[in-house]
Amino acid sequence: TMAQSKSLLVLENFIGGKFVPCSSYIDSYNPSTGDVYCKVPDSGKEEVEAAVKAAKDAFPVWSSKSPLERSQILNKLADLIEQDLEAFAQAESKDQGKTITFARTVDIPRAAYNFRFFASSILHHVTECTEMATMGCVHYTSRAPVGVAGLISPWNLPLYLLTWKIAPAIACGNTVVAKPSEMTSVTAWMMCKLMEKAGVPHGVVNIVFGTGAKAGEALVCHPDVPLISFTGSTLTAQRITEKSAPHCKRLSLELGGKNPAIIFDDADLSQCIPTTLRSSFANQGEICLCTSRIFVQRGIYSEFLKRFVAEAKKWKTGNPSDPTVNMGALISKEHLEKVRNYVKKAQAEGAKILCGEGVDSLALPPGNQKGYFMLPTVITEVKDESCCMQEEIFGPVTCVVPFDTEEEVIKRANGVKYGLAATVWSSNVGRVHRVAHRLQSGLVWTNCWLVRDLNLPFGGMKASGIGREGAKDSYEFFTEVKTITIKH
Repeated sequence: TMAQSKSLLVLENFIGGKFVPCSSYIDSYNPSTGDVYCKVPDSGKEEVEAAVKAAKDAFPVWSSKSPLERSQILNKLADLIEQDLEAFAQAESKDQGKTITFARTVDIPRAAYNFRFFASSILHHVTECTEMATMGCVHYTSRAPVGVAGLISPWNLPLYLLTWKIAPAIACGNTVVAKPSEMTSVTAWMMCKLMEKAGVPHGVVNIVFGTGAKAGEALVCHPDVPLISFTGSTLTAQRITEKSAPHCKRLSLELGGKNPAIIFDDADLSQCIPTTLRSSFANQGEICLCTSRIFVQRGIYSEFLKRFVAEAKKWKTGNPSDPTVNMGALISKEHLEKVRNYVKKAQAEGAKILCGEGVDSLALPPGNQKGYFMLPTVITEVKDESCCMQEEIFGPVTCVVPFDTEEEVIKRANGVKYGLAATVWSSNVGRVHRVAHRLQSGLVWTNCWLVRDLNLPFGGMKASGIGREGAKDSYEFFTEVKTITIKH
């Protein structure tokens, strides 16, 4: 109805330091109620063109600022996000479906920290210098920002992953055209309101809202955007690679995972079980680092399974704004359907569903009956070839299977197209190192999960992506290096 659409939040693109209305809009849903709650610009070529022009115009002044000047602005932006932490957390939870607790303790603090981290790291990079005395030559390197960075971020950790791209890009002196997911654009739009106050010059950060097919494509194909950083699906990344090939763009692609947890019979289950529950079901299982294949050594398989399922059943799924809830709603109706279909396929193949989808009933508060909720689901007696063991489900579904030997489990863990993250549980130090070395995985956690040092490289092998991000890695990606030789 007209009255209803008047009360809806209407987002606008942020171009050249101003909010600009769009000619057409997309509905964005609140996943926990199933209702439309905001209108997102359906941008395309024209809007991207305007944003790239603003970014190009802002580049000379921004890139000539000293790292210290940029650093101070990034720190100010972090301060402003922290001052508004509660409003950002509420918006993120409502927009994405994640629990208010997760948004408050993970998403928004990390978004602010991303700016602080790169505000600091940018001050400590050094260039190289070598001497060739016999030739009478000195060589040194210098690094310069690349230009306009195209940044495309996903819907699972909206502000967290958007700032993980914007912060290093602008810290290095680039200007930015960013496109958040059309399903979760609200916190990006809220952040735009802080830019002026933080002292970010007009045109340094431009945000264009819309779909990947329209706005994303226009950004990837734009000849004046030499660099694209993308987090999302492997399928979309293939398209980005094809579209950017004629322009020889530099790409950083952080894609999916089918991450194994390997639990040896000497694991400390009192630590392992609560952590593996989190690594399976945190943020509704909508984190690229979630474990969805759990290999348990046969000696402790039945005990692990019994305790794991009992704890999974205690997880509370419901209204994301309830602080006692462990799991909120999945991002969309379509995504919920996709995740449910994986469970159906497993059942059809003869697997056992021990708890969750189709086994336990979910009681929801009156206001959340139409939301996209699903219980933590544990599948067992599933073959390694099954799509549930091969494909990224990206929901609260995990498969638990037994193994016998170290040799066997390494082979099975590596037997998927992905290679993003792995976790190993064992108290045998030698074994931990051996297994970590042989896993085809960009990240290996032992006896813990998701403990991150932002200084160190982050990224995946195989179909999990190209490139690494982190203090040094992001700096290298977002700058162009030049080698200069002087004969004296």
